[in-house]
Amino acid sequence: MNLEEVAKILKAVSEGADQAAVKVVQRTETMLKIANSEPSVVQTWDRTVYEILLGKDERVFALSLEAGDPEEVIRRARDILSMASKVDKSPFYAPLPPPSGASPRAVLDETTLEKAERMGELGELMISAAQEEGAERVAGMLSIAKIRKLLATSTGVSLEEESSSVEAYLRAFAGEDGSGQWSLGGTRLDERELEEMARRAGRYAVMSRGRKGIEPGRYDVVLSPMVMGNLIDVVADSASAFMILMGMSFFQRNKPGDAVASEVFSLIDDPEDPDLPESTGFDDEGLPTRRKYIIESGVLRTILHNSATAKVMKAEPTGNAGWLMPHAWNYVVPAGDMGEEEMISELKRGIVITNNWYTRLQNYVEGTFSTIARDAVFYVENGEIKYPLGKIRIADTFPHLLKNIRALGREIFKIKWWEVPKPSKLPFALIEDVNISLPKI
Repeated sequence: MNLEEVAKILKAVSEGADQAAVKVVQRTETMLKIANSEPSVVQTWDRTVYEILLGKDERVFALSLEAGDPEEVIRRARDILSMASKVDKSPFYAPLPPPSGASPRAVLDETTLEKAERMGELGELMISAAQEEGAERVAGMLSIAKIRKLLATSTGVSLEEESSSVEAYLRAFAGEDGSGQWSLGGTRLDERELEEMARRAGRYAVMSRGRKGIEPGRYDVVLSPMVMGNLIDVVADSASAFMILMGMSFFQRNKPGDAVASEVFSLIDDPEDPDLPESTGFDDEGLPTRRKYIIESGVLRTILHNSATAKVMKAEPTGNAGWLMPHAWNYVVPAGDMGEEEMISELKRGIVITNNWYTRLQNYVEGTFSTIARDAVFYVENGEIKYPLGKIRIADTFPHLLKNIRALGREIFKIKWWEVPKPSKLPFALIEDVNISLPKI
């Protein structure tokens, strides 16, 4: 697929529409699966995903499908457009912008792509590293992908760029109940980082054997970058103008300039970082992207907009389209000034949580949520880890959590896996007065 072919698709789907855009994402991926402490399966596949935006008489239609034949995409788009008169006008209709000087941002590392030929060897490296730390068995995956994005719009935008992507995680087990997990994400594969990821998973598995219970209540906690990445995904989504307009954001009552977090905490949307695979020079409307603070030193700075939400809220697009929902590209939380062990030493009666899942919002506007700790969790008294814990749950609100961040770690980790879907650079975090309950599952 090239831009000329994308332009032909655009021309075909534009017939009868007031405006149209076509985005094509081609992904060639090699994945290694690790099971029962052995590299088990190596698969390589090519995927092409077509995304179509159509505007007709102030009505908006979006289509996304994986297809081998562009003609099928064209047929589907025309079928949808034929129903335009039966659909209500959209409050999120806005003209697509003309070309605005955006240029591709290449984050393609050829050396990393070549390492896809050595998946078995890399898998053995991960397994051996975890076992050297005492893990008895491991499971996980390693993925290396080349991604090509092409965009054309009826206003004259025509852009393409390529990137490489690495994603890996390893879950290690020791004894009857010990388990630990860590992950890695980026544009380049550093074998030392891959090995250290596996070692940390192995260490956590050994440390978490012999779990005990704990009373529910309020504790100071240290959250790992794995947990921070999962929770920050919700924070960044809440800064999307679409979520605010839909009444699904705990920033509902805030505006830029409001204090929403601790002064030690900042959150950056960084589409310029060459280490993170969603870095891009243009958004889905063809507007230039830029590095921006969502939260700076505790202050809300940016609501993320595309052209439609900007029109509704009388603002300017921020280079974060999403045709329907504006979104951040990569998450970066700047480092603090404390070491990991130093943060643990600050806990008088606290908990260290290394992983989590099942994060659910009970009230979007209040930011009331719960999430279940997974794998290694440790109870701390007077700065010393006393024993590992069984399953616990954070049950609190995002505004309370953000405002009670006391310190951030000085070491930054690159994290990405299915519970942290956005590429992220994150430190450990010390958060005070967090409500801990026991899960029902």
